[in-house]
This record gives sequence, C-alpha cells and structure tokens, in this order.
Amino acid sequence: MAEKKSRAAARKIKDKWKAKVWYNLLAPEMFNKQALGETPTDEPGKLVGRITEVTVQDLTGDFSKMHIKLAFRVNHVQGQDALTQFVGHDMTSDYIRRLTRRKRTRTDLTVDVVTKDGWNVRVKPMAITDRRIQTAKQRVIRTIMTKTVTDVAAKQSIGEFVKGIISGDLAKTIALACKPIHPVSRVEVRKSEVWAVGEIAPPSEAPAVAAPAAEAPVAPEPAAEPGPAPEPEKPEPAPEELAPEELPPEDDEDF
Repeated sequence: MAEKKSRAAARKIKDKWKAKVWYNLLAPEMFNKQALGETPTDEPGKLVGRITEVTVQDLTGDFSKMHIKLAFRVNHVQGQDALTQFVGHDMTSDYIRRLTRRKRTRTDLTVDVVTKDGWNVRVKPMAITDRRIQTAKQRVIRTIMTKTVTDVAAKQSIGEFVKGIISGDLAKTIALACKPIHPVSRVEVRKSEVWAVGEIAPPSEAPAVAAPAAEAPVAPEPAAEPGPAPEPEKPEPAPEELAPEELPPEDDEDF
C-alpha cells in the first residue's frame, strides 16, 4: 500500500510540472522591453513579485559593463509576456575589491533621492582617492556628493537617472564636483534601490495630446454652422493669439 501511495504522489508531482507554462520576461520601457529570459509557472498570478537579475552585458552586449547587475521585478502579466519594472542595481564584489587598495581612501555615501517623476531611490556612491586624505576632507566630499546626486536626480526622470548610473555620467559629474577639494581617481555608484515607484511620464503626456485633438474638431463645427463670413473670422484669431502666449510660460516652467 505504501508503494502505491508513493507512486501516486510521484505522478502528481510530475503532472504539476507538466502543467506549468513558460513565460517571457521583458525589461521595462527604459531598456526597450528587451527579453530577459523565461520563467515557468502554472498560474500567471504567481509570477507577480518574482525578481530576476541580468548583467548590463546581457542587455547591451558591452563587455566592459559585465560587472553591473540589474534587478527587475515582475509587476504585470500580459498574455505570454511577464512585464517587469526596475528595482535596483548592484556591482560584483570582486570588482569593488579591485578598486580598493592600500594607501588609498574610500569614501562611501548613502543618500535617498527623488527623481523628477516621483521615484524614490536610495543611491550608494563611493569615491576613491589616489592617496590617504584627512577625515575633514571626507566629510566635505560626502556633502558635495549628496548635493550633486540630489540635484541630478531632481532634474531627470527615472529612465534618464538609471542610464546615467550605468553609463558612468553620474560618476563623472560627482568626480568633477569633488575635484576642488581633492582629486578623485575613481567614482562608482556601487548600488541603488527603488523604495517607491512614482508616476510614469507616458500616461501623463497622453491626455495632454488628446486635449488639443478634441479641441480641433470642435472649432470647425461652429465655423461651418454660421453662414456669414465675419462670424468665423472672429473666433479664429482668438485661439491663435492665445496659443503663442501660453506656450512660452509652459516651457519656462519645465526648465
């Protein structure tokens, strides 16, 4: 009897595995929805919350970025595709150890920033000098790093901010800001974590584009109804004069 039960249990396990379906993991829009891999499941709802890691080399093919690991979490399932969102990045421990050597000073920092589109991100940059420096200089360098990262994040969206971290543009900006205090030989953003997801830019822009499209058809309708020519001529210059006056202040506010 015991053997029959064990065989039946084994069959059930095999049946569960055969019932699973493979789903494609896709990167978010900031990475052009590239394929990250595949994952199996018997229910699509179980995919939500799964985290996968890929190196930048796997996404871009750049061998020099193989030490950077990106983390994505599944947040939505659409058909056979599992859509993900960026949740952070990290660097391999061996790469960080190679940067830290004797007779050098490593200055670490942890700062929470908010991007232009409302994403809360914890960033952990580090600066390495070619010689040992005093603690007072380290404090000043930390202050400069905090201000630089906060200002850059406030002016960029989450996609631009993440691309700046991966490409090294943020590290170059930090190095230039710290140069007057002491020359920094290397700056790296060794880790980042997304604490809160903010609003996405595309949905906010969609209604803005739809509004003028709705106003365009409404304008010709009243112009076609009145027969006399003077009546349609009056409403036409009104919107034309208002449009150029309203556009400049909106651009200034964005900048």
